[in-house]
Amino acid sequence: MGRQDVETITAQLTEEILVDYPELELVDVEYGKEGPDWVLRVFIDKEGGVGLEDCEKVSRRLSSSLDNADPIPGSYSLEVSSPGLERPLTQDAHFERFKGRLVHVKTYAPIQGRKMWEGRLAGLKDGAVLLEIEEEIVKIPRDQVAKANLAIEF
Repeated sequence: MGRQDVETITAQLTEEILVDYPELELVDVEYGKEGPDWVLRVFIDKEGGVGLEDCEKVSRRLSSSLDNADPIPGSYSLEVSSPGLERPLTQDAHFERFKGRLVHVKTYAPIQGRKMWEGRLAGLKDGAVLLEIEEEIVKIPRDQVAKANLAIEF
């Protein structure tokens, strides 16, 4: 089973758990090797931010679900946490919800000669992420967004 399969199964199991906690949302799942160890990270969030208790209750239930489904060969560490200040934008709704915020966007292929973008998020329209950069709106096709994160503003 590949990395993406593990992430997909973990996301499905997490979504099933979050039905019982409607205030929580799944932000992202990452599975990868760090040094000699495998780590499975699940990022959850809610309005006002998640706390330790939120992470613990999801972690306990997810650990049990993963043990039952057994999608991961060998040992790994499970971490359930907040997405942090530079939270990833992984769903279309995130691009609307965080309108006006400063974001970093990386694309799969160059658009207007570049793959790295920083600007104010102006939303999502007609399948494109809209970024305001120096009073100009740049349209980045949603399917070309490799990674998007909120940026820390000082």
